[in-house]
Amino acid sequence: MRIHSWRIYHLPLVMLFTTLPFLLANAVVQEDNLPDKLKLNEWKVPWEGLPRDPHVDSKGNVWFCGQAGNYIGKFTPTSEEFKQYEIPEGTHPHNLIVDSNDIVWYAGNRNAHIGRLDTNNGQIKQYPMPEGIKDPHTLVFNREGNIWFTAQQSNRIGLLNVQSGKVLSVTPTTANARPYGIKIDAQGNPWIALFGTNKLARVDAKTMTINEVNLPRPNARPRRLEIDPTGNIWYVDYPEGYLGRYTPTTKEFKEWKLPSKNPRPYGTALDNNNQLWLADTGEVPNIIFAFNTEKEKFTSKTPVPSGGNIRYMYFNNMDGSFWFGVDSGFIDQGIPK
Repeated sequence: MRIHSWRIYHLPLVMLFTTLPFLLANAVVQEDNLPDKLKLNEWKVPWEGLPRDPHVDSKGNVWFCGQAGNYIGKFTPTSEEFKQYEIPEGTHPHNLIVDSNDIVWYAGNRNAHIGRLDTNNGQIKQYPMPEGIKDPHTLVFNREGNIWFTAQQSNRIGLLNVQSGKVLSVTPTTANARPYGIKIDAQGNPWIALFGTNKLARVDAKTMTINEVNLPRPNARPRRLEIDPTGNIWYVDYPEGYLGRYTPTTKEFKEWKLPSKNPRPYGTALDNNNQLWLADTGEVPNIIFAFNTEKEKFTSKTPVPSGGNIRYMYFNNMDGSFWFGVDSGFIDQGIPK
């Protein structure tokens, strides 16, 4: 293992002093010699259309988006059966989440709505977006069961009240920040990866004010993030191939370069054993890495037979597995060994 810190000394002088508060975060490079500690189950989806962003309901059914195919799918692992649900034309769902009543909520990425799919009868209720929000992207529930979401191209972060249908939103201070991945911290505040810039953002849920946090490297572009039980923010830098950790209480960063030739980390899932699973889409077939957040090292490397890309992962705390879609037309389950 070696410390990878040469980038620090090649920054312009002004940028160096601006960046110094963050340089407690050394970028660590680990050698690519890892065991395979993951069992993969794969199922071919019977329809075309980029199956993605799965979520498991209380009965063990796996719901997922058919983004290009414009449908919502359900997969029942026990019977290995698929079922397709029709949604409004032109929706092209980007992401979905399932509430405690097994109702599916999806992001209408191309026609400016968030949809509610009643899984008992297939009926859909649409919640239209206000002016200025055209592309709901990634959704997450808060404690009250309302939905925080990102809108990448609209440069907005929104909150949908699922009872009234009212939408509140905030705009990042950075133009074209492209809000992407989103998670809720223990205080109920959403953290967002701003994919169009080298920043994370936190929204104060009470005041609807936004605070942006600069990452250590100017060319970083965070895409997905996770929040661990101690409140650390874990993010993946897609173009430069890093996994990073930001500690809000100390404002410190630490980063690790993925141990592959051309890393492009994308989908992530944090399990209940302090393991962070992340998909490296720079390789085909894609690679799933495991990173132990306590020992601070990569511990597993698994190629995905069906190919790539893996855009999003969902951890199922009922059985300790995680799920993801593969652009080549598969739904996968990862089971840590």
